Amino acid sequence: MSKKLTILDIARLSGVGKSTVSRVLTNDPKVKPETREKVLQVIEESGYVPSKSAQSMRGGSQKVVGVIISRLDSPSENKAVGSMLQALYQAGYDAVIMESQFDREKTNEHLQVLKRRNVDGVIVFGFSDFDLDKLEAWQGKAVVIAMDTQQVSSINYDNSGVITQALQYLYQQGARNISYIGVDPSDKTTGKLRLEAYQSWCAQQGIASNYQTGDLNHESAYQLVEQVLSVQTQAIVCASDSLALGVIKRLQELSREDVVVTGVGGSELLSFLFPNVFSIDPGYAEAGVKAANLLISHINGELELTHLTQDPVQN
Repeated sequence: MSKKLTILDIARLSGVGKSTVSRVLTNDPKVKPETREKVLQVIEESGYVPSKSAQSMRGGSQKVVGVIISRLDSPSENKAVGSMLQALYQAGYDAVIMESQFDREKTNEHLQVLKRRNVDGVIVFGFSDFDLDKLEAWQGKAVVIAMDTQQVSSINYDNSGVITQALQYLYQQGARNISYIGVDPSDKTTGKLRLEAYQSWCAQQGIASNYQTGDLNHESAYQLVEQVLSVQTQAIVCASDSLALGVIKRLQELSREDVVVTGVGGSELLSFLFPNVFSIDPGYAEAGVKAANLLISHINGELELTHLTQDPVQN
């Protein structure tokens, strides 16, 4: 019975117009909360699922996947999404892109919307508080990127490797007094794993560690510079290119351009503005392609649960 219902049926049962139901299904913020709740209750009780043929008649593709990114302004995620979309388009898929803003509840809401829209699968950029249990409803047709998890297929970056590569580069350049500015360890990947890589490398080399952590933005790094800077400091390793930008600006203001800075991200803008900065590319673009192909394989029933680690791209 539920599969025979149309969007017009849902509109009649809810006492609203067909266009209002459409806006609820696409998570339009202009819909009044009480109206949204009433329509969603009818959808849930009836078991209504939007038909793909209807999507096609409206001009959309019958093959659609959802992509939930953390931040629209993230250079690293944009790299991954750019290559991901190319792979999806080549395979005949369209994509619905949504932003989580590192918010657990917002991500769950997005997943519900995508489920109601009957997309074929979903790719989610993970974060520390991400509710992985919510992906069980996707029956294997989901991929988490930038996070290592055993619950669903995942593609993670070599967080230890990118920092070790930066440190080895500096060591080969003769640097021994190397500080580190990173992200709060509550972030398990960019924060905890990259900091631990720095600490471990320093211990192996018999070098004293000197680090500070904060938020993942250039303003935070800018404020932390003087806490890791001394007369002897030769280099500062940064957990991301965003942090590196803040560090470079503060070093310039302090007339300490003798201090070498490294970042993680392979940012073209960073390389253009500061050619001497060494930035490690974790393989964001490559991971995007792998995530798309992995999801497509799951949709086609071709692969079991898969976990991959993307190696840094050699410059």
